[in-house]
This record gives sequence, C-alpha cells and structure tokens, in this order.
Amino acid sequence: MKKKSWVTLVATGIISLFVSVSAFAGTVFWEPLTYFNASTWQKADGYSNGDMFNCTWRANNANFTSDGKLRLGLTSSATNKFDCAEYRSTNKYKYGLYEVSMKPAKNTGIVSSFFTYTGPTDGTPWDEIDIEFLGKDTTKVQLNYYTNGVGNHEKVINLGFDASQGFHTYAFDWQPNSIKWYVDGVLKHTATTNIPTNAGKIMMNIWNGKGVDDWLGSYNGANPLYAEYDWVRYTSN
Repeated sequence: MKKKSWVTLVATGIISLFVSVSAFAGTVFWEPLTYFNASTWQKADGYSNGDMFNCTWRANNANFTSDGKLRLGLTSSATNKFDCAEYRSTNKYKYGLYEVSMKPAKNTGIVSSFFTYTGPTDGTPWDEIDIEFLGKDTTKVQLNYYTNGVGNHEKVINLGFDASQGFHTYAFDWQPNSIKWYVDGVLKHTATTNIPTNAGKIMMNIWNGKGVDDWLGSYNGANPLYAEYDWVRYTSN
C-alpha cells in the first residue's frame, strides 16, 4: 500500500490535524489519539444499541493512557450489568483511505472494532465498512460492509499473529467501485459489488454480545477488558 504524505502540526502539544496537503494525497485528517478533542470526536454515553449489544455505552469508558493512546473499556457496574465504550468522529467522510493503529481485546464473546457508519439516525440509509476483531480468536480479523442495510459480506482473514499482543496498522481503501482492506500495508481482501455510497462517521468501539454465541462465542463476564488505539488517519481521494 502506497504511503500518503501528511503534515504534522505542533502547538502546545500534539493536536488533531485537518489540512489539504497536496493534489495527490488529497485532504488528510490525522488524529494521534492522545487526548479528547470534543470538536473532532464524540463519546457515546448513557444508552445501548440493544439486540445483540449486552452493555451500555459510557463516556467514562473512553479514556487516554499516560503514554498517549485511546483506551476503550468493557467493565461491569453490577452483577450482569456491563458498560462499554464507543468513540466516533463528529464529521462524516467518504471515499478514501482509512487507517488505524490498534490493539484489540482478547476474550470470548466480545468485539473490538474500527469502521465507518451512517444510518437512519443520521437521516441516511445504513452504510457501513468494518474491521472487527472477535475476541474469541484474535489471530484473525473479520471484514464486512453494509449497503442500504444489506450485509452478508463477511470475510475472515488469518493474520499470522495475535493482534491482541501488539499494535498493527489496519486499513481500508474505499472507492466508488471497490473496497480494499490492508493489514500492515499488505492487501488482504477486495470487494467490488454493491459498494456503499453514503459518507459515514469514523467509529471505534468495544462491546460484549448476547444471543450471538454462534458468532462471538459465549461471553463469560470477564472484565475489565480494553482495546487500545494509537492513531487514526483518513486520506481523501
């Protein structure tokens, strides 16, 4: 995967970057994920997605570590009551290259993710592009996408390493006629049919499932569990 150029902006500390860098690279949004920038990101708080999500999103479960990483936590506030975390961009983005450096959590029954999403709550059809780690086996990653609510495009990739043991770069290049997924710069999968067309928010989350044991395995209540994210970058066409 060809690396795109980008510009670093330094002020009193490292801050979010949203600049036009060249005609070739397009517009770059780069976030080092060292602190919470409320103008750029939102923390889901106080509600549940229901159905297969067996937890409530809590803003307090999205924090930053002393070495400058976003840490999303899955915790328990009471017996059989679970809190989880979701972090999403305030703006929507469309075609281009989406990259993340992350380390998912390892445990049966959970998901750690990086994806784009828009849907009825945004006044649009449900379009989504996924990179999902099923905690039951973090030597694999599941890729998927939805177009106007139609999914069933799952592809499970053997990584050749345990993703929960260190940070790696995962990416997808979304174009009008294709989506290409990469791991550490190596192309792993290409989709070319019924590609999403609606701009979406950049999303990251960790959650535990219910009623989906055939997919995730049975969640055993283990907590706290954490997924960590070092940086996120979006490069438009």
